[in-house]
Formats: sequence, structure tokens, C-alpha cells
Amino acid sequence: MSSPELVLRVLRTQLRAAGITYKVLAERIGMSESSVKRMFGQHDMSLSRLALICKASGIAMEDVLRGAADITPHADTLTLVQEKSLVAHPRLLLVAICCLGHWSLEQVVETYALTQAECIGCLAELDRLGLIELKPLNRYSLRVSNAFHWLADGPVQQYFREHVVADYFSGHFDGAGETLMCIPARLSLSSAQELVQKIRQLAEELARLHQNDRRLAPAERDGFTLLLGFRSWEFAAFTALRRSSASAAPATPYQTGPRNR
Repeated sequence: MSSPELVLRVLRTQLRAAGITYKVLAERIGMSESSVKRMFGQHDMSLSRLALICKASGIAMEDVLRGAADITPHADTLTLVQEKSLVAHPRLLLVAICCLGHWSLEQVVETYALTQAECIGCLAELDRLGLIELKPLNRYSLRVSNAFHWLADGPVQQYFREHVVADYFSGHFDGAGETLMCIPARLSLSSAQELVQKIRQLAEELARLHQNDRRLAPAERDGFTLLLGFRSWEFAAFTALRRSSASAAPATPYQTGPRNR
């Protein structure tokens, strides 16, 4: 749905909430009722006409535009080109991840060795790439959805494999709110797909909690990272010990699917 359609949808909803019919609106702005209906039906309205309708209806135009922005559909992923641009500049990737965590410019500059000018430059580049929409006073809003994820086996995931995974798993996972589990199982394909769906639901729940906790003071929040992986896999060192007929053998402690090598 295009932006004009979203704006008119929000305006129509607010007019209905205010009890203003097309007939009443037409009388207030000096148009025929049929012309008003046509204008809404064809999604054809100039900015000046929108301002006139809002003024005549007692509706703040800023509320209409903000409402349309809030319901504008956002992408769940970036493109391959966008991700390549991020990994080509680690500082840009850092600021991108901070933005996904809803950090302010001030928080980024206070935490990392970036000048304000460098950080603003990164925000401007992220705006150009389509990850955020940069606003006055160096504020921003995300252009990606709450279900955002990096491309499967894309540039960012490859970067994480090379530079992040070993660092992540070097921790003890014994702090408050931390856990590490490796649970082997032998499943049918349908059961595996069911579990993948539950993992996606868990990611959605994390996004919801992340959104809710944004209202808390920075001192009341800490940075947590959920790293999930689920695949048919056996530790290579164990695979090397398999007998030639091992494909029919029981699962080894770290096998989650048959391996025929």
C-alpha cells in the first residue's frame, strides 16, 4: 500500500471517530459530497487539501501523518547490496546494530570511540541505505520491521561467523538472565518444521520485550543477544569415527540427523 493510501486511510478513520461524515465534510470545505467521495476513493489529495480538511475537522495533520508512518509496512530484511555496504565498514555496522537496539546518538558517542561527526555521518549513510529514516536533531526511526533478521548466509551472517561467533561462545553463560543449551534429538521433518516455527515465535517475543523495555531508563537495561541455530548436524570429529554402515546407527550425542559420508 502506498503512502497516500495510508494517509487517507488514517484520515478516514479519524473523521469517523470524530463523527464527521462525507456530507458534513463537504459542507465545511465547500465541495460537493460526490467530489469528496471521489477524492477519497481515488486516493487523490494534495497536501494543501489535506491541511484544509484537517483544519475544518479539528484534526491535527501531524497526527494523521504520524499515524500513517506508524502503520507503513517495513521490510524484514535488507538487500544483499545493503548488507555488503555494512560489512565493508565495521563502524557503520556497529552504528547499524546500535540503531536496531534503539540507541540514541548520544549513547553511541558516549560508549564507543566515535566522534559526533562520525556518528552523524554513519546515520546519514544508514538513511541512504534504507535502514533508518534520519530526522531533525539527529533522531531517527527504523525502516525495518520488528521481525527484522539478517539475510540467511548473507554478508552480515558470514561476517558474524568469521568475527563474532567464537567471541560470543567464549563466555561462560552463567550470568543473570544467561543460558546455553545444546540439545540433540532425532526428529521427523514435520517436527523439525514445527520447532522452527516456535523459534520464530520466540524471536517475535524477544522483539516485543525489547520494544516494551524501551520505556525504561538506560541504567535499567543491559545488552543481551540471542543466537539461535537449528540444523541437521554432527560434530565432524564424531563423524570421522563412524563405521561405514553407521547411517542406520543410533544418534551420537551431538547428532541431530543422519549423515552419509
